[in-house]
Amino acid sequence: MTQPSTRLPAAERRLLTVDTVIDLAAEESPDRITTEQIAQRMGITQGALFRHFPSKEAIWEAVMGQVAERLLERVERAAREAGNIGDALQAMFMAHVRFVAEHPGVPRILFGELQRPEMTPARHVARMLVRHYGEHLQGLIRKGQERGELAADIAPQAAAALFIGTIQGLVMQTLLEGDTRALLQRAPTAFALLRRCLEAPT
Repeated sequence: MTQPSTRLPAAERRLLTVDTVIDLAAEESPDRITTEQIAQRMGITQGALFRHFPSKEAIWEAVMGQVAERLLERVERAAREAGNIGDALQAMFMAHVRFVAEHPGVPRILFGELQRPEMTPARHVARMLVRHYGEHLQGLIRKGQERGELAADIAPQAAAALFIGTIQGLVMQTLLEGDTRALLQRAPTAFALLRRCLEAPT
């Protein structure tokens, strides 16, 4: 949980604001979060909050930017540390799931932004996150096919969409049930089925 503070450098105050929004989004619908709530949770005034962000829209853009940066760093690091492509995909899958389990407000924010009809700066960042993530997955899948580790007849774009869609489905289920802890329990079995579809026959 975020901790209130009235004396922080500007960069730390911005990061604290991001963490505060993520915490609040775990408790209620993101579109209902007000700048008054954010400031109150941080222990500052709205005026102090707006000294660091020119508008509420700017706050949401910063939140999405940090979410994208943290998630991509987490999954890409996990992939780099794995041995083969199948293990890299599994490491990414589980790293993503753990990230969501640690920050249940994140999928609420992401889903909310992607469903907005207008192209806000935050929605643009969300779309770029999904695009970059998908491209990274497709690159790994092609490399696995070149090495003979993954089935040659699968379409990398479709496989990447299935990978992301499997995580989204698990997340949506646990959000509806109100128990994100179940996500960590169900993820290994879900990935095992996905991996069976992707790997080259032996």
